[in-house]
Amino acid sequence: MILNVNGSIPALVIGLNTDRRAAERDEASLAELHLLAETAGFDPKARKLYRKEHIDPANYLGIGKAHDIRRITRENDLGTVIFDFELSPVQIRNLKEIIRQRVVSRTELILDIFAKRARTKEAKLQVELATLIYALPRLRHMWPHLGRIAGGIGTKGPGEKQIEMDKRRIRKRIAKIKHELVSVKNHRMTIRKNRKSKFKAALVGYTNAGKSSLLNTLSHSSLFTENRLFATLDPATREVWLGDGVTMLITDTVGFIKRLPPTLIASFMSTLEEVKEADLLLHVVDIDNSDALERIDAVNTVLKEIGADDLPVLYVYNKVDLLERRDTKALLLNRHKNCVVVSAKTKEGIDVLKRELFTYYGETRSQFEESGSSPESVVLHPTKMSPV
Repeated sequence: MILNVNGSIPALVIGLNTDRRAAERDEASLAELHLLAETAGFDPKARKLYRKEHIDPANYLGIGKAHDIRRITRENDLGTVIFDFELSPVQIRNLKEIIRQRVVSRTELILDIFAKRARTKEAKLQVELATLIYALPRLRHMWPHLGRIAGGIGTKGPGEKQIEMDKRRIRKRIAKIKHELVSVKNHRMTIRKNRKSKFKAALVGYTNAGKSSLLNTLSHSSLFTENRLFATLDPATREVWLGDGVTMLITDTVGFIKRLPPTLIASFMSTLEEVKEADLLLHVVDIDNSDALERIDAVNTVLKEIGADDLPVLYVYNKVDLLERRDTKALLLNRHKNCVVVSAKTKEGIDVLKRELFTYYGETRSQFEESGSSPESVVLHPTKMSPV
């Protein structure tokens, strides 16, 4: 394997545009893939966005573009090619045969990042489960030399037997992990029962929007933060003082991303239950990002997938300190009336956010009093906050 002096792996990142009207979107996606590659430990020396109207079922890009990629990797001594899309097992095999370098799909890259970022036993189990589910149908093409060791008519050669043995091992491991995660889920349910009478909010948002930093500022705690994608995977809950004896619990959750692998969403479902159980979602948005609107839509898509799209939402536009032109926030503010603008770093707008939360708490509390019910038996629904 080719390595740089610092241990990073030189790579080429590849995107594909099939609609000229979406060229800018695909360029932004390729730029994000570049950041994902860096997060995973690669050194993207070059990137290229190809144009093709139709996907080639054999090798996705077409044989001509595949040979062009081979030329680029040879001329620049790049040992890995990372694609900004999902590849079928057959496409991976065919591309490897032409390019003669390591081929990595967007899903594999994200799974690799999650594996490196996982710290707790639960996160490690969730990532391992997602990786195994992804790898299971791809075993034959991950180990092509085994497939070539065939037996006679009506028999199975050693290669076929090895693949079947690997599949059985993976299925057993998947079953064991799922069983372990059930115990984790039950433990989380017990914790949530103990918090039922508490006013609860969950921080959601695109990865690197500053959710952990915001929770640190609100709660005066010291959660791990880093200016990288998926810096934290594990949920963390802190108590936040709103004033006049009112406190609330705020939970930081894993960041989302466009085209988040379905296997990861399924594997992290026990963690994402924290989102579904919240009384209010604080959707944190990096206001300085030019792709902010698309990222909001990407997060809302995931919320819908996990069944949390009917919860009340307060949009929190973070990193206003990085905004060179303050008038550029007008578009976002007009789109979402129920929002506040803050900087977790400089604490600008934090008092405003706390006042909004205090007001929201007061409105829901008056609903309890009018209905004659206790907080323990009533699901909170705001009068002014709109659903996602």
